[in-house]
Amino acid sequence: MSSTNQNQQTVNQLLGKVLLIVGICSTVIFFLAPILWQILTSVKLNEDISAIPNVYFPGNITFEHYRELFTRRPFVNYIFNSALVASISTVLCLVFGSPAAYALTRMNLKGEKLILTGVLIITLFPYVLLFLGLLEIVKAIGLGNNYLALIIPYTAINLPLTILVMRSFFQQLPKDLEDAAKIDGYKTLGMLVNIVLPMTLPALATTGILTFIFAWNEYIFALTFITEEAKKTIPVATAQLGGATLFDIPYGPIAAATVLGTLPLVVLVLIFQRQIVQGLTAGAVKG
Repeated sequence: MSSTNQNQQTVNQLLGKVLLIVGICSTVIFFLAPILWQILTSVKLNEDISAIPNVYFPGNITFEHYRELFTRRPFVNYIFNSALVASISTVLCLVFGSPAAYALTRMNLKGEKLILTGVLIITLFPYVLLFLGLLEIVKAIGLGNNYLALIIPYTAINLPLTILVMRSFFQQLPKDLEDAAKIDGYKTLGMLVNIVLPMTLPALATTGILTFIFAWNEYIFALTFITEEAKKTIPVATAQLGGATLFDIPYGPIAAATVLGTLPLVVLVLIFQRQIVQGLTAGAVKG
């Protein structure tokens, strides 16, 4: 009887491992297949792209689609615009969000719970619903075709998330360390910059990456507020790529633009992956 139970247990363990492996492989394929398809499409010949049945793995590859991006359109400008807008909005979020989060954590402000509730509501609020109001503001103050028309909304939208993430990290820091710094003569701002923030690098990296990704990928505001060709961002420029004729869809250049637009984000995530994991899991386990 015991031998039968042991064999059954072994079979169940083996079945569990097989199901786990199948589940992991299925998840990886599900998420990586579209990425691989875009990469392969970006190096396929036009004949292979339009071939029926589909040519999944091309026999010949070409980088003509990538060259076309930089010869027919000012794609370098698009990359610069996206990087500029995303970088400035990210820095502003960290510069304004970190002191705000620290104040809400340590200074016992009046109406602190009400402020945090408002911040949380704004975080959950669909930013698309702000579109028409922001459009009227941009028109009224003449910010159309100006980088500020994107930088200011991106900063405002991501600031609540920055405050919430940074606050969760500040709550985990020992207050004794700050008291010791005050005894040594540090003012609040100096203590925040020189002592507290260096200890919260995972939170800074996490919020910075999330803010950067949002600003880099945002489409609706960039499409509406920026119409000047030289100031368009990568998502808008990619969506507006045209073919040789009105009815020609340039799948190759679009795929190449998608790959180039995604590559900087992949590099950033790989560089800061350890800090991102620490930031996302902060507070999950308390010892």
